Amino acid sequence: MASSCCGVKKQKLNNAMPAVSCNGGPSHMNGLKNGYTVASITMCFYCFDVLHSHLHNYEPPKPPSFTNEYFPLFVTWKLGKDKKLRGCIGTFSATSLHSGLREYAVTSALRDSRFSPITKDEFPRLHCSVSILTHFEEAHDYLDWEVGVNGVRIEFTNEKGHKKTATYLPEVAVEQGWDRIQTIDSLLRKGGYKGPLNTDIRRSIRLTRYRSEKITCSYSDYISSRTNGHA
Repeated sequence: MASSCCGVKKQKLNNAMPAVSCNGGPSHMNGLKNGYTVASITMCFYCFDVLHSHLHNYEPPKPPSFTNEYFPLFVTWKLGKDKKLRGCIGTFSATSLHSGLREYAVTSALRDSRFSPITKDEFPRLHCSVSILTHFEEAHDYLDWEVGVNGVRIEFTNEKGHKKTATYLPEVAVEQGWDRIQTIDSLLRKGGYKGPLNTDIRRSIRLTRYRSEKITCSYSDYISSRTNGHA
């Protein structure tokens, strides 16, 4: 099931700056690989290829040469010099990299409900990031993770008794200047918890920590790669 990884809605947190959010839907995490690097710049180039073909109604690009193993992944699009978020969607279900990147390159660009679809005119100003998620571990409690090292996914029950989830990729807390408690409180709010934020609710969550291999490239990087033989 697809999950959104980043957002722009402001939140009122204790001693926190306005939030950049990452929400997660129900998920099943498989295909975890350890001990070697998976992400490569060619994955970002492939996402550019896929989106370009889709926007212009061309034939899809040929299958890429990078590994087609199974991993959870996210694709993020940002726009312009200030790198304004334009879409970020992925999955915690392990999916083959070829089909997963092909799907989420388009889904994150055109179907992130928080944003209007990316247009042809915006394409030359885009930056693409691919995040390959690895090293999933069940945490002992809500503080059992490291800012800047781990992404976090929480599961909790809201005040109406409904199961909810939310996630942040590893870079979000660092970008916002949050500590662990501020990050957890932000996730609870983004997951839909409307009650008081206190130690009891934090202790009630189930937290999974994970790591992310993130690769980013700009449109100019992409064009240079095509000039040098990538296509």
